[in-house]
Amino acid sequence: MKTALVTGSTQGIGRAIAARLVRDGFRVMVHCSRDLAKAERVRDEIGAHGAVVCDLSDRAQVAALHGQTGDVDVLVLNASVQYKQKWQDITDRELDTQLEVNVISTLHLMQAYYPAMKAKGFGRIITIGSVNQHRRHPELSLYAATKCAVMSLVENIAKEVAPFGVTVNNVSPGAIVTPRNAAVFEDAAARARVEACIPVGRFGTPEECAGIVAFLAGEESAYITGADIKTDGGMSL
Repeated sequence: MKTALVTGSTQGIGRAIAARLVRDGFRVMVHCSRDLAKAERVRDEIGAHGAVVCDLSDRAQVAALHGQTGDVDVLVLNASVQYKQKWQDITDRELDTQLEVNVISTLHLMQAYYPAMKAKGFGRIITIGSVNQHRRHPELSLYAATKCAVMSLVENIAKEVAPFGVTVNNVSPGAIVTPRNAAVFEDAAARARVEACIPVGRFGTPEECAGIVAFLAGEESAYITGADIKTDGGMSL
């Protein structure tokens, strides 16, 4: 049985990914930033193997996460922090937190989990990006920059690890029905404005993102690496 760790997997896209991988026969570890009880509840609800807590803005906790989970075959780096604000208003705290969680912890976790994948000759590293890598938003300039930075890591690292049976890919969701987007989705006028920008005419579901991740986690995706799969209903077009 293959193992997987999905960061940020107690709600939204991350939870859907974890649940899908459980259904596909993976031994899944659920992750939450601070609330172990919440992670354990989701673990039990979806039938996952374990639950861990790690604040990805804390480098010491990030360094200790591998010791809690052990090696995995599939590493899904879904957790992120997003602050909506004009670029002139970004504070040092907001800058540091988004860089630490979205970019620095991503690199550190790749470094921690890759050696065992290389030794085994099989591994899947999947990062969750954003439509904002491709589409400008007046209040998400820094968030978008962090996602673009991760995509650069994906492309560079994918080339280095490909000879050892490890693939590295990115999935870029668009407007998805998640707690992060709840305020917009539940406001009819705001939702209509967003949906007018989406060629398929609607928000996506977390499960639609999870299906793409599940494919990338499996054997059939072995010839795909360094890719960015936009899962956005055409919003980035």
